[in-house]
Order: sequence, then structure tokens, then C-alpha cells
Amino acid sequence: MSSARFVLLSFCSALLIQAALGADPLFHFCSTSENFTASSPYESNLSKLTSFLYTMTPASGFGLGSIGQYQDQVYGLALCWGDTSPSDCKACVADAGAEIRRLCPRNKGAIIWYDNCMFKYLDTDFFGQIDNTNKFYMWNLNNVSDPEVFNSKVRGLLTGLMDEAYTVPKLYATGEMGLEDKTKLYGLVQCTRDLTAAECKECLEGAMGELPSCCDGKEGGRVVGGSCNFRYEIYPFVNV
Repeated sequence: MSSARFVLLSFCSALLIQAALGADPLFHFCSTSENFTASSPYESNLSKLTSFLYTMTPASGFGLGSIGQYQDQVYGLALCWGDTSPSDCKACVADAGAEIRRLCPRNKGAIIWYDNCMFKYLDTDFFGQIDNTNKFYMWNLNNVSDPEVFNSKVRGLLTGLMDEAYTVPKLYATGEMGLEDKTKLYGLVQCTRDLTAAECKECLEGAMGELPSCCDGKEGGRVVGGSCNFRYEIYPFVNV
């Protein structure tokens, strides 16, 4: 996972795919590092780590761990979005752990995102490091009538949520803002909890720097990465 990779998706096309195929992942990347062989100690450790994260993550919405040593050591984490229930988190981590092994069957590193969670593993220690390599965008196809004003509102809401998120233990915040036409703007920001508060802020600032490329003048958008993500919409999307 050494070179930056950006993928652009529209919400409408992604939702059509999900409607047709069910609870499919939003996106995934297989690493370009060396592969492991079938029935190797690395594969055994990866299976153990996948089971460990499935057991550990739902209680708090975040889990990380490492199993093995030397060239057979594997590092992994799972994160459920902050509004995900423990039961939905458990189901999502189970799906993610199984699906990424199917999609990247011999890769020593991979990452996958669903609507409720993210799952990542690698053969090197990545804990506490901002992942600027793996990132994708999603956006609503509908345009707003006044992009300049709307973009300013989006940035204002997300900046306020960022300032809240990096100061709380879950590194997660949601909120809303009224718009001139009596509609509301809703937002969510979140970091993986292996980051420090300062690293979370740095990650989110970098993600928000992608707004012009991702979602300029769009009614909704997401920048989703390996260490942090944000989403905004003009309709409520957070589970309460």
C-alpha cells in the first residue's frame, strides 16, 4: 500500500449496485506487497486475527491487534461507523473479514469498506500512522443551486465536527446546520482510534482538502480513507 490510490464513485451508481447485489462492499483495495502461500503460518495468523477482530470490535465499535512474529506477523483493525449498533457492527465485521479474504485471497495486506464498517490488515505495523494511500470519493449526482454558498456551509459544518471529534475518545462526531431554504445539512466525521487527537485532526483536515475534487456543489458527498472519513447530506442519514 505504498502509492496513493483515489477512486471516484457516485452515490446513485453505488446505490444501484447495492440494490442489485445486496450488502456488498463500497470499495476495497488489495495491497501490492508480496503474497503469502496457502496453509502458511501467515495465513493461519490472518485467520486468527480476523476471528479476534470479529469478537473484539462490536463492543466499542473499534478493534485492533497483531498476531505472529517476524515475517509471519499480521496487523489488523476494524472500525464500525459511530452510529452502528453492536449487532450491525458484528455482522459487518464478519462480512468484511470474509469478503476481503475472497477478493484478495493471497495478499499480505488489504482494506475494505462497507456502509457500516471498515476492515484492514497488513504485514507491517501501521498503527498510529495516517493512511493517505487508500482513499475513495462518493457523491450525490444532484447539484445545488448556489455552489459557492453551499460549499462554504459544508466546510463550516465539517470543520466544527472535526473540532469536536478529535477531542472525544471515539474520535467521532455528527451534527446538522440549518440552510436558508429551511432545509438542513447533516454531517459525520470519524477517525480510527489508533490515531492520536492531533493525528485525527490532521487526517480530517487532509480529507476535507479533497472537497473541491470530490463534491463541489453536490448535495451529498463522502471522502473515505484508511484512517478517517467524512460524509454530508441534505437529509438525515445517521442512525439514532
